[in-house]
Amino acid sequence: MAGLVSNKNGFLVLVSSPSGGGKTTIIKKIIETNTDNFKYSISLTTRNKRDGEVDGKDYWFVDNKTFQEKIDSDQLLEYENVHGNCYGTPKGPIMEWISNGNVVFMDVDVLGALSIRKKYPEKSVLIFLAPPDLEILEERLKGRSTETREQIQIRMERVKKEMELSKEFDHIIINNEIDETVNSVLSIIQKRIS
Repeated sequence: MAGLVSNKNGFLVLVSSPSGGGKTTIIKKIIETNTDNFKYSISLTTRNKRDGEVDGKDYWFVDNKTFQEKIDSDQLLEYENVHGNCYGTPKGPIMEWISNGNVVFMDVDVLGALSIRKKYPEKSVLIFLAPPDLEILEERLKGRSTETREQIQIRMERVKKEMELSKEFDHIIINNEIDETVNSVLSIIQKRIS
C-alpha cells in the first residue's frame, strides 16, 4: 500500500464508532504496517489521561482554557463535547499532510466526521465501525475499566444516535475481528487511490 499516493491525492479517512467500538485499535494497526504515506491525526482532549496513555501519542491532553484558546484562534478542524469532555482535531498538521499527498487517518466522533465532510467533501472518506452487537460493545467498555457504571450507561445511550447517523457514512464495517476490519479499511483506501 505504501507509495501509492501522489502529491495531488492526499485525503482524510474519518473513522468513527461508538465508544469502545475499536476505531483507535484499527487505525493504530493500519498505521503500524503502512508508515510511508499514512498519517494519524492525534486529537486534543480535556479528559483525564487513562492508565497507559501517553501525551502526544494517544491524545494531546490539555486543560479547558487551552482548548478554548485553540478554538478562538481557529486552530481546530473540528471539535465536539462528548460525554462532558472536549475533543478536537488540530488543523495545521492535517492540511500539510494532505497537501503532501498523504492518507490521513482521523479517529473522530460521528458528529465530528460529518462536520469535517461538510468542509472537505472531496477530500474525505467516512468509515463507521459498527459493533457486532450492543452486548459486546458494553462488555468492551466494562473491560476497559476506565468508566463508572453511570458513564458506561451514558455512552450506551448515545450509541443509538450514533448508529442512526452512521447511515450518512460512505462505508459501514461490522468490527467483529480486527484483521478482517483492517483489511476492509485498506480495501476501501486502495479503491480510492486507484
